[in-house]
Amino acid sequence: MGLSRYSIGLDFGTESARAVLVAVATGRVAASTVFEYPDGVIDQNLPGTDQTLPPDWALQNPADWLRAVEVIVPTALREGGVAPEEVVGIGVDFTSCTILPTTANGTPLCQIEGWRDQPHAWPKLWKHHAAQPQADKVNRLALERGEHFIQRYGGKISSEWLIPKTLQILEEAPEAYDAAACIIEGGDWVVWQLTGNERRNACAAGYKACWEKGIGYPSPQFLAALHPQLGRLMADKLS
Repeated sequence: MGLSRYSIGLDFGTESARAVLVAVATGRVAASTVFEYPDGVIDQNLPGTDQTLPPDWALQNPADWLRAVEVIVPTALREGGVAPEEVVGIGVDFTSCTILPTTANGTPLCQIEGWRDQPHAWPKLWKHHAAQPQADKVNRLALERGEHFIQRYGGKISSEWLIPKTLQILEEAPEAYDAAACIIEGGDWVVWQLTGNERRNACAAGYKACWEKGIGYPSPQFLAALHPQLGRLMADKLS
């Protein structure tokens, strides 16, 4: 008799990550488990530093995400009585838009010596609202220019989304923006760490980064009008 087939779903939330182990043939839940992030929502001080965050900031620690995988996957397999070779698929779900700057090999800037006390080197959680001035700038300019993408979102995008958060990094910490080879969604970063391949999921790109199939991201001309350096955002940091 062949091995049973199972799939694991990983859900990365605001305070914790969850795993659910499901039998592919029947949908039966074999096990589920939760891991609470040690650093939770970082909105007061950066971990391990005396760096105080301004109002409306909300960050996370990417080390918490990896530790979650290390704990909840083996726990789910053990509690479900499932062998690793019986798992045929892993799905990743992530609260978004949570973005982080990384090096070319995927190392988060906040994990590099010299960057830990720079708030913009850390992942900005979905409920980071300190990029509202940048969101206002995006919305105003997009409407003035009649940009196609803004109409898909009712004429306004949120401070929680990728472009305002990235523009905030560029305007407030240009050295961190320059040091980042990649700006990536947390969910895509987790997949990168699991597989060794950087890929962008269409859901987050379409809803949170203003990407549209057949058109792509907002044009380099629009982004450059927001900030001259932002014009190459898609080519340099999102590809």
